[in-house]
Amino acid sequence: QVHLVESGGGLVQPGGSLRLSCGVSGSTLDNYCIGWFRQASGKEREGVSYISSRSGRTYYPDSVKGRFTISRDNANNTVYLQMNSLRPEDTAVYYCAARRSGPVCFHVTSWYTTWGQGTQVTVSS
Repeated sequence: QVHLVESGGGLVQPGGSLRLSCGVSGSTLDNYCIGWFRQASGKEREGVSYISSRSGRTYYPDSVKGRFTISRDNANNTVYLQMNSLRPEDTAVYYCAARRSGPVCFHVTSWYTTWGQGTQVTVSS
């Protein structure tokens, strides 16, 4: 059973950067899709990125494209989300999620089978 732990959240000023980490235990990253999602207060959870460990394929919605970058470190079983040029509307609890899969991943919340506990990101001056 894979277990996920997020870290790296915090308070940052608009225009600043944060790097979130998703530590994976219980399995290697092989054959997993790892997604990052966020949920702002009063809103639905939305996907902000994913990466396939099989194909390396990544995804970003338009709202974060060019500002967020997902990467994986197979040696340390960790997936990162580098977030630059942060905006107040990026404020949310950020979650990583996993599903054992082939080279194709999806950014749909219900597709993922394992979730971390979340880390708060607040963008404010």
